[in-house]
Amino acid sequence: MTASVIYEGNLRCKVTHNQSGTVIETDAPTDNKGKGERFSPTDTVCVALATCIITTIGIKANEMGIVLDGTTIDIQKYMLADPRRIGKIDVTLKFPKTLNLSEKDITILERTGNNCPVAKSLSGELEQNIVYEW
Repeated sequence: MTASVIYEGNLRCKVTHNQSGTVIETDAPTDNKGKGERFSPTDTVCVALATCIITTIGIKANEMGIVLDGTTIDIQKYMLADPRRIGKIDVTLKFPKTLNLSEKDITILERTGNNCPVAKSLSGELEQNIVYEW
């Protein structure tokens, strides 16, 4: 089993990663009857996409001898109604300016990120805008 969830009431959940014991909590967003005091379930989907992109790029970069420490990522979520769902996710990866990569290396890393497991698992109806700032 990957994780265990306890619904704590008041639209909040406590999630435990079974292997590590790490805990995260979720809350409904303020625009959907929650307090917005934690990540919402849809926020975690967006974070999963961003962290999957950089993790898969990081794996490939390690194989290539490239250090990406200090890379930052900005995430923006856009919700749609009827039915309520995520319509678009903007992910902007900002790599350290000290990197001196060839066009070939950049192409390899971007293709790797664009094909991360989460990106490939999300609905084709969900617009994913992934921007790489090298």
